[in-house]
Amino acid sequence: MSTVLRNPASIPPKPPHRLLRGYAFDPSLASRLDTMAVSEILYKVPWEDLRDGPRGEYVEVVDVDPPSDRFYAPVDLDAPEVLAQNGLAPSDGNPQFHQQMVYAVAMTTIDRFERALGRKAFWADRIVTRGRRVEYTYIPRLRIYPHALREANAYYSRDKAALLFGYFPAGTDARSSELPGGVVFTCLSHDVVAHETTHALLDGFHEHFMEPTNPDVLAFHEAFADIVALFQHFTFPEQLRHQIAKTRGDLSNENLLAQLATQFGHASGSRGALRDAIGRYDDTLQKWVKHVPDPDELARTAEVHDRGAILVAAVFDAFLSIYGSRTRDLLRLATGGSGVLRPGELHPDLVKRLADEAAKSAGHILNMCIRALDYCPPVDITFGEYLRALITADKDLMPEDALGYRTAFIEAFRRRGIYPDNVRTLSEDSLRWSGPDEDPTLDPGKMRGLISEFVRIVGLRAQVDTLRYAKSREEIWTKSAEIRKKIHGTIASEIRKAEVLQRMTGLALAEYQAPPGVRVRRDGVPSFQIHGFREARRLREDGRILNQVFITILQKVTVEHDGELHEVRCGSSIVMDLDDMSITYAIRKGLNDHPRLMRSIEYAESGQMAAALGSTYFGAGREPFAALHRT
Repeated sequence: MSTVLRNPASIPPKPPHRLLRGYAFDPSLASRLDTMAVSEILYKVPWEDLRDGPRGEYVEVVDVDPPSDRFYAPVDLDAPEVLAQNGLAPSDGNPQFHQQMVYAVAMTTIDRFERALGRKAFWADRIVTRGRRVEYTYIPRLRIYPHALREANAYYSRDKAALLFGYFPAGTDARSSELPGGVVFTCLSHDVVAHETTHALLDGFHEHFMEPTNPDVLAFHEAFADIVALFQHFTFPEQLRHQIAKTRGDLSNENLLAQLATQFGHASGSRGALRDAIGRYDDTLQKWVKHVPDPDELARTAEVHDRGAILVAAVFDAFLSIYGSRTRDLLRLATGGSGVLRPGELHPDLVKRLADEAAKSAGHILNMCIRALDYCPPVDITFGEYLRALITADKDLMPEDALGYRTAFIEAFRRRGIYPDNVRTLSEDSLRWSGPDEDPTLDPGKMRGLISEFVRIVGLRAQVDTLRYAKSREEIWTKSAEIRKKIHGTIASEIRKAEVLQRMTGLALAEYQAPPGVRVRRDGVPSFQIHGFREARRLREDGRILNQVFITILQKVTVEHDGELHEVRCGSSIVMDLDDMSITYAIRKGLNDHPRLMRSIEYAESGQMAAALGSTYFGAGREPFAALHRT
């Protein structure tokens, strides 16, 4: 019997991507003649081995339909006939396509995060409290339920480690573009799926951004999820060129790229999209009108989505400024120097060039927004602090900023009345987080000695190398937990008397300086937590590799106010340069910031929180986004 030998070179490698058909925005575009040609898109999803569901490394689609008491058969995306057609054809009546759609959008969003951050993404750990002991469990996959609810809602659930999507009948308004009473599936909206996936990614990144300690915290969660969904529109080439042509290059006019969840908005009774970054439909005027930036609007806006919309508008304003700057030369060439386009359709070559510049600008903006998360305080985030994080993160990578991205952000935030506290001016240097070496109360010699001792004991570089060469996300998670434990032990024992670390973080880390409100362990060391340890390798504009680690330290303090005791969370985000072995930033919400502690307590007591979140929020128990999105 002869043996068949296969040449290894004849075995094709796994493809880098899987192409999957889906709706670019939502099914409503397919029923309109002017948008029918651009209603679909090929999602470019990183290739992975899949089981039916689909079930991969990051997500698992489970199609249980409790309202109808059904379980839909899972799709097999590796079936030859499915692979040959780049997935199932878009269809609002096929549950298997619904499964394909949520998988494609979720994985596209995850891939965008990972490319911006330069590391793997993780979901929030499952937390189990046993007395005073807290245990954290690794969550490998986020579950996605395309037909979980029979209501106009979709939300991320931390307890279930899942995204739950609803379906509902459209309203009966005959003027709406939707079929009166027709079924609308939120799982078929790119914007809704990307928005909910971003909630889950952000919760895995900053767990305590779900604690409403000031009016901006949950508004930031909503705004950031909208920003990611919005700027992913600019990765759709055909749709981008279509809207550039329709607006004649002016993206400050009404366009699909700036709108979120159009079908959901129309089906819910609105004459416009659910949210719009640049305008809204005015029922009185019976037409779409632009937003006019109002620096006083933030101060009088409490509702979470409305407040978050101000941040989204500021970011989109920055994009429009940058896009205008990058395309000014193209318009001069196209108009003979006048800058005024002649009537009629734009030349296809001009449309393509304008679309290319819009895509580049939007991509850079989105990367800036995601990377800034590493530079945020770990608790009690405000919009102004997010601006500082944006400026600092981008300045680390792009010291020159020749195209004025940071200036555009500063100007856009100023126009919307978003200012950080404790800065003297709105210059880049003032907005950039200050480093420990700029603090006159810190002894430079002691600080260098502390860092050297810390690095030696922990073996930081070697520890980071183990993360970079880990073969799986679970191995990274396990090794990161071990590193956090080693850092905690080092701080608690070897360098417990280093006052410089306490001043740098604003926390109590040594027994003789713990204030009365901080719980102290039996060995006399204050109770604190090394909550996060992340690493990143990023390429700067000058060609240098920026090697960094980000360490998050958390601590609780009990404060008395009006005769009652309140527990407030404090924390510090430490940014360390692995090449220089220096701490470049310590972004803190410390124990000694008494005004902040009082503001958090008073905000919780004043009833503003309930008003901002809607009366149903607190009835939602441990599912805040369920009620928040319903309101």
